[in-house]
Amino acid sequence: MSGMSGMSGTVTRVAIIGAGDIFPAYAKGLRAFGHLELIAVADARADAARARAEAFGIRALTPAELLAGEADIVINLTPPAVHLAVGRQVLEAGKHLYTEKPLAASFDEGQVLMETAARAGRRIGCAPDTFLGGAGQAARALLDSGRLGRIVAGQACMMERGPDDWHPNPEFFYRPGAGPLMDMGVYYLTQLVQLLGPVRRVSGMAHTSWSPRQVPRGPRQGQHIAVETPSHVVAGLEFESGAFVTMSTSFDVWKHKSSPIELYGEQGSLLLPDPNEFGGGLQFCEQDGDWQDLAPRAFTGRLRGLGVAEMAWAITAGQPHRASGELALHVLEVMDATLRAAVQGGPVALSTRCERPAPLPPAFARQIACEVGA
Repeated sequence: MSGMSGMSGTVTRVAIIGAGDIFPAYAKGLRAFGHLELIAVADARADAARARAEAFGIRALTPAELLAGEADIVINLTPPAVHLAVGRQVLEAGKHLYTEKPLAASFDEGQVLMETAARAGRRIGCAPDTFLGGAGQAARALLDSGRLGRIVAGQACMMERGPDDWHPNPEFFYRPGAGPLMDMGVYYLTQLVQLLGPVRRVSGMAHTSWSPRQVPRGPRQGQHIAVETPSHVVAGLEFESGAFVTMSTSFDVWKHKSSPIELYGEQGSLLLPDPNEFGGGLQFCEQDGDWQDLAPRAFTGRLRGLGVAEMAWAITAGQPHRASGELALHVLEVMDATLRAAVQGGPVALSTRCERPAPLPPAFARQIACEVGA
């Protein structure tokens, strides 16, 4: 870490590999945190890196130059298919790695990445970090208070018509390592694990509704997209805590009225907002009483990079970070096992487990909230 003064006496230098569509969200989000300094961007397309660097006032480097440079944490925003290759290069260069979700394109690749980090003595952080936002942390506090009793069941729902008619490169979403489960279900699973703990066993059903898909509207209307991964997946999740949650993820649904996440406890129920957001409205009831609003805590804005900020803070403090590689590997195995269960036609037991990430400590929330006005 560099010796520049900041939130905790140290400013962590951050660089990004990958100048694609998600880059601006990270670049803007990282600037909200006074203890982080975004210094450089690299991309296999030199012109893309130069354009991002000019827009955000940072340096454009080649990937080799970036890895040989002074960054403490390197954020990997490349497609999942190359998360393993790029992540290994980052770790073997002696940098801490924070990667966009999922951890890798497959569970086997995720294990290799974690083994590489262990050998290098470096840390891995991984999106999504939205569970650190105000909605997820408020829900966590309510569950930890015991007011709803033990959570016995729940359901999660991420169903939409897919990104075909708005994303400039929708083909990516229908390749292995993506699809509705790997691309969007990861937000729901990460939120569920931070609320309920690790998953013990999964079952699954999956199919592809249209192959190829025809873009229904927008600038690419009428074009066809090859579908190489299931576009509708239903998972049954058995948690070590005993809770059983059903989760549906789909790119095949025009409209629905299901809540993003509902949890059912012995003494009441809890409704959570879209876990792809940091904030949002929450409601709970005690037994069959009226629904009550639950106010989210700090960090409700568009703070992409909150997980990087917490990781840097934890490294400086010598503590475990929360959006960790262990959490991401477990969630990746849940997704991998769900797809395998769908093919096998029977449940699959998980081989990994992880601890529930600890709630954000008041010291972190106070210091960061002061910096970003959250």
